[in-house]
Amino acid sequence: MASRQEIAAVYTGAVIQGIVLVTFPAVAAIFTSAAHYDLSNTEYGGIFVPQAIAAILASLLGAGLTRHIGGKRVLLIGLSADLLSMALLLGSQFATGTHPLAYGLLVAATACLGVGFGFAVPALNTFTAAFFPRTVDRAILTLNALLGLGTALAPIFATIFVGLGFWWGLPLLMGILTIALILFALRLPLQDAKAAEQTRARTTLRIPARFWLYAAFAMVYGICETMNGNWATVYMSGTLGASTTLSSLSLTLFWVMVTVGRILFAAIEKWFPERWTYRVLPVVITLAFLATAAVPRGEPVLALLCFGLAGLGCSALLPLVISFGQEDLVTMTAAVAGSMIGFYQIGYGIAAFGVGPLQSGAGCSLTEIYRGASLFAVVLAVLAFFIIGTRNASRV
Repeated sequence: MASRQEIAAVYTGAVIQGIVLVTFPAVAAIFTSAAHYDLSNTEYGGIFVPQAIAAILASLLGAGLTRHIGGKRVLLIGLSADLLSMALLLGSQFATGTHPLAYGLLVAATACLGVGFGFAVPALNTFTAAFFPRTVDRAILTLNALLGLGTALAPIFATIFVGLGFWWGLPLLMGILTIALILFALRLPLQDAKAAEQTRARTTLRIPARFWLYAAFAMVYGICETMNGNWATVYMSGTLGASTTLSSLSLTLFWVMVTVGRILFAAIEKWFPERWTYRVLPVVITLAFLATAAVPRGEPVLALLCFGLAGLGCSALLPLVISFGQEDLVTMTAAVAGSMIGFYQIGYGIAAFGVGPLQSGAGCSLTEIYRGASLFAVVLAVLAFFIIGTRNASRV
């Protein structure tokens, strides 16, 4: 039975991880501003490539590392990498006069963030599943709602600090909070006996064929989420002519609705089962992409509604693919969370970096890219149909 302090540490870790994760997109205007880093859209997208690669490697290595050193140490490694990421971001402001050095520090910072995310998030999900074995779906939705709360707070904090004239207050604040959490977690046992037993019991991992359905879903979902989470502010300011404040508000609204949706669907699961949620939300994302692409220039307020709708559509899908996978893929339960985060990060990397070359190389506008992204949401709906339709037939 987990103590209240252990539960508090895991849930607080989700909030902090959420803020840290969105710190870079939240200050996108600083990165692309000629007065600061002066990055092009391709350069801006490029800083997320090492993050995706590092997160994939960390999340896939996490299950094996947990077997050898324990989930608590894996979580602490992830939080320490987050701390280093914020320190590098904070330090990069002093190198903005030297473009290659500043860019190199940003790349190193996002790589550390990828390590932190790849180790910490699967560990947080695994701890939560072990703490609440009778209500796994609801517990993981709650954890990811808190993660979503953090992602919603990041652009709010960014707006405040930018308004005060020192945007770097955000990484400074997150560094302080991460240190506090690390010190708090060091005092706790944070034992995940269930996951440890499952991991030790399987020295050879058999990957069932159904795993690839879940993996594909996580990857395509990563593309859909990142098109909103990383490019909303750029689309608002560059394509729709929105102010910096309104652009930041679009990112805030997206993540707020992600959080609201996770809380909502966890609360109504008795009346609206998770399998229905899983099938309906990809359709919502499809509509949101098409609506976003249809917003005329000069009407950014309409786009706020579209990004809010996209947030609702994205809300419950990642936690549900993790919890469904953990229940369904019983031969590899301990590795599911890390694997899903890894494939999610592949999608993240595709969308984070791919937009820049599509614009500069293929001549596509962001409007056309958002319209095309609706096809990925359609693929998500098809995958959800197959996963739910065969989920109860047999567990492997």
